Amino acid sequence: MTNYLKEISHYNIRKAKPRSSKCALLVIDMQQYFKSIASPIIGNVISIIETCRSKNMRIIFTRHGHKDLSKDGGMLDKWWGDSIMYGTKDWELIKALQPENNDAILDKNRYNAFHGTGLDESLKYIKVEELIITGVLTNCCCETTARDAFIRDYRVFFVGDATATVTEELHLASLNNLAFGFSHIVSTDQVCGWMGEKMEMMENEF
Repeated sequence: MTNYLKEISHYNIRKAKPRSSKCALLVIDMQQYFKSIASPIIGNVISIIETCRSKNMRIIFTRHGHKDLSKDGGMLDKWWGDSIMYGTKDWELIKALQPENNDAILDKNRYNAFHGTGLDESLKYIKVEELIITGVLTNCCCETTARDAFIRDYRVFFVGDATATVTEELHLASLNNLAFGFSHIVSTDQVCGWMGEKMEMMENEF
């Protein structure tokens, strides 16, 4: 596997650690429709979920789907001509990643997990200030959500080896763009290591 942190080191220069008491985990669209793309990162995503769960962090699984394309398809349907329909097998979460009772499932019909979902209000209600982002596709739903999170003043930790898309070229392009202006690009080992530390960083630093 490509060493993503090395590949993007020129832009990934801002340093910080997530604080479990202020942080939530987003698992973006790990659904049957994307299983072939998501398969290489499933192990890393599970490791992060288990680590965050051990810290009693909020874990949110997003699930992309359309109920009526004439009403909720919009430009996505026009652009792709191939949509995930709500309630179908393709729409279901990958079985290895089934949420537990304390986890949340957020249904969406746009790239951005904040769009029309109430996510921002829910996070602010529980005083979340930071997000860890995993899932698919790196350059569509994950990146769009990360950019909007940054604009909403969340500190974003984007996991380079727990996100995936159709080509490595697109994956690296997103990581470079996000590192430049929106997110701390981190690895699964870093996230799990930080969460395992006894003393959390009280103040993140640039």
